[in-house]
Amino acid sequence: MLKIVVGGTEAFDEETNSFVMQGGTEVELEHSLVSLSKWESEFEKPFLGKDDKSPEEILAYIKAMVIGEISPGVISQMSSENIEAINTYIDSRQTATWFRDTPGAPASREVITSELIYYWMTTFNIPWEAQHWHLNRLFTLIRVCNQKQSKPKKMSRAEVAQRNRELNNQRKAQLGTKG
Repeated sequence: MLKIVVGGTEAFDEETNSFVMQGGTEVELEHSLVSLSKWESEFEKPFLGKDDKSPEEILAYIKAMVIGEISPGVISQMSSENIEAINTYIDSRQTATWFRDTPGAPASREVITSELIYYWMTTFNIPWEAQHWHLNRLFTLIRVCNQKQSKPKKMSRAEVAQRNRELNNQRKAQLGTKG
């Protein structure tokens, strides 16, 4: 969850020797499957598609990310720093898990919609509370489930030979021999 202050002014507090926000509205935002679903129900197209979003669609997504109630004009009062904080939050990984991508592997052409993500959650028995997680964290969990449940990919002869060459070179270097 991201908390930002919209429309406030920054002032220096001499008692604490720090800058504080005065006034403004605190807004809590969540980049989650729930907000994605709200946006897709309004615009009836995939949010994660390759098409560019209009400024109206981007603001509508920010509104869909809002947790709780805010007055209607708050979103239009956002500063460039607020928008930058939101973009940074959306782009963050939110996980320590990383994947080793196979070079040359074809990218999926499947269009990802909220319903497809809900299907994946159902298939992998992911609890419904995960729909409120950061979307990148949910995608990571889905990918982990998919990899753990799939059979290991067999290596081709060329991959086995390459691996053996690398291991032999490593051993030669460790032992200081020529082979």
